[in-house]
Amino acid sequence: MNAIETQALTRTFGALTAVDTLDLAIPAGTVFGFLGPNGAGKTTTVRMLAALIAPSGGTAIVAGRRLGSENTAIRSSVGLLTETPGLYDRMSATQNLAFFARLYDVTDAQIKNQTERYLRMLGLWERRDEPVGGFSKGMRQKLAIARALLHEPPVVFLDEPTAGLDPEAARTVRDFIKELRAEGRTIFLTTHNLTEVDELCDLIAIFQSRLLRLDTPANLRAALFGQGTQVRVTGDASLFAGAVRTLPFVHNVTTHDSTLSITLDDPDAYNPILIQALVQAGAAIRYVEPMQHSLEEVYLELVGNEQDYRNSV
Repeated sequence: MNAIETQALTRTFGALTAVDTLDLAIPAGTVFGFLGPNGAGKTTTVRMLAALIAPSGGTAIVAGRRLGSENTAIRSSVGLLTETPGLYDRMSATQNLAFFARLYDVTDAQIKNQTERYLRMLGLWERRDEPVGGFSKGMRQKLAIARALLHEPPVVFLDEPTAGLDPEAARTVRDFIKELRAEGRTIFLTTHNLTEVDELCDLIAIFQSRLLRLDTPANLRAALFGQGTQVRVTGDASLFAGAVRTLPFVHNVTTHDSTLSITLDDPDAYNPILIQALVQAGAAIRYVEPMQHSLEEVYLELVGNEQDYRNSV
């Protein structure tokens, strides 16, 4: 079952097309990473899916509700953390949460239980009665996340949830996102922190007004760069490149100091033959590991290709 589906979802502002015929299918219980440069249309997409602005074209279903005809139900079924969440500084953490929860018709009993639950999970319970004006940026961010969840939405939109946080606060938020996924929530995450995306996301989209690619992080790496093995040897790795370059399943070999980076078909099947060839060539092998390309390399490759395409038309 998909928590979010879009078909040709489009939003224009005059002559500018901010979101161009977007097709998405996000399974329930997924942490979904929505990646793209500033100005790519990510926030516009989130605002449409949260039923805050109307699309110019296309359709969407969010949490089982159809955008347009069931906007009120969508707004009740999603939680939203904006990039700059507003809180009332003179009110305490519990007072802030109670105020916003009542906007969603959450009962007093539920407010009490949910407030304690989320403030404890996010490490704010001991500060619950203090005015929010004295909170640090990290504390305010965690309180805003709790605010987005008090009505127990099945779909949660988080816009840069760890931006500007210290490492400890950012780790708390990431662990919290993992707990939400374990509960079956669907998390729609926009962030520029690609290490965070790699850790959290089951599925990612690279987006720049239009969808460039949608897949798992592992599949994107394999599709763009192929599969490979890195072999560290004693001495100069270039002396042994020829021993593996002619193997029929090897596509490319590069060396740097004592490391061979080898692109090949099906490393699980062919690594034993690869290692045997290196040993027969006299290589003293120190260790072998999968060749990993960072998600940053994947992102820059796709966004760079898109920019080259736009410059050519």
